[in-house]
Amino acid sequence: MNQATETLLREVTDRLERAIRERDCPAMVALQGERTLTLSDFDYLRDDATAQAFERRAADKAQQVHTLRFAFAVPQVWLFTEDAVYGRAVANLPLREGEQELMAWMTFDADDGVDYGYLPYARRPSGEPVFDQHEVITVPVQPYDDYPGRHLLRYLTRDQ
Repeated sequence: MNQATETLLREVTDRLERAIRERDCPAMVALQGERTLTLSDFDYLRDDATAQAFERRAADKAQQVHTLRFAFAVPQVWLFTEDAVYGRAVANLPLREGEQELMAWMTFDADDGVDYGYLPYARRPSGEPVFDQHEVITVPVQPYDDYPGRHLLRYLTRDQ
């Protein structure tokens, strides 16, 4: 990941950290091209159709500003197992055994390609989130079809 993409990712995850502290859970994407646009959607995690609609709107905006890179992040709950990672929407319910709250993220740069990762966080007894360090997924992986930002990536690269 190049420096410009890393900076864009930090901007998005910093905004999302503030939202999570305020008990909001929007999906956020920053699109950088002729100018930088940041979009958010509070209903993203409701269902697949809503998520795809937001990513389609983001792709339309990305084409308007001739996006060279983007950073996409969304809070989720993941369960890591030996063979797979399972994800679900965040909820104001206690975590089940083995679950981890985190921000799942994807970045894309026209020259450097795609990076995937997550930013885990825990909660103090008061409910206040405490954020850890970014984890970049460095093993060869193929994210699941509805991984956050995946539809946006497809919309932007389908003609290339």
